[in-house]
Amino acid sequence: MKLKILLPFKVFAEKADVLRIVTDTKAGSFGLLPHRRDCVVALEPGILIYETAADGEVFVAVDGGVLVKTGPDVLVSVRRAMGGVNLGQLRQAVEQEFLVLDAREQNVRSVLAKLESGFLRRFATFQHD
Repeated sequence: MKLKILLPFKVFAEKADVLRIVTDTKAGSFGLLPHRRDCVVALEPGILIYETAADGEVFVAVDGGVLVKTGPDVLVSVRRAMGGVNLGQLRQAVEQEFLVLDAREQNVRSVLAKLESGFLRRFATFQHD
């Protein structure tokens, strides 16, 4: 397989001859082997693992995003990614940085939703007057 990890502003990693990929989804861990059917998967913040014959297992901390497999090509599009050798440090980075920011984003979204619904309610009463 050919793996490409995309960030909003650059290509984080591009690897050929990937033997397997394992990542986190809302339903749990998700694995890909070369002859798996094409698919699209929503990713959760977590650790993406890929393996090549040359590099062995490589761990990448990824923020939420999307994985798309079409034929031998696997595209992973995420907001943020961090590479590292130590799996414990990557897991800690996911917990501290990615999950905390996601909680803040959810709070902001809920406030915006309340503002929008209030605006729409006032707008609807304004049109009826």
